Amino acid sequence: QVQLVESGGGLVQGGGSLRLSCAASGVTFTFSMYTMGWFRQGPGKEREFVAAISRSGGITSYADSEKGRFTISRDNAKNTLYLQMNSLKPEDTAVYYCAASRRSLSGNTFTDAYWGQGTQVTVSS
Repeated sequence: QVQLVESGGGLVQGGGSLRLSCAASGVTFTFSMYTMGWFRQGPGKEREFVAAISRSGGITSYADSEKGRFTISRDNAKNTLYLQMNSLKPEDTAVYYCAASRRSLSGNTFTDAYWGQGTQVTVSS
């Protein structure tokens, strides 16, 4: 089983920054073979896409609302995914989830993906 553990969430004022981390592991898990992504879910909302990164880290994708403020990255040597979040806004408040997919980066990348438990990000006004 693939295990994903998010960390780095917390309470921050608007305009502030946070860096989320996702540590991946598993008996047969090879981190570099998985496309990785971040999703979030606010109160009363459905889960939405935030950002994704290809297996080698050479290709990234962002939702329009995060582009220019968030940066997704990965360190395959450490089996860790990151999300650097700057200029945070109250509307960024949500539980942020890490996801791992065996599919290449595409519109259906995270169908049947593995998911972490999530980390809470709260941005005050």
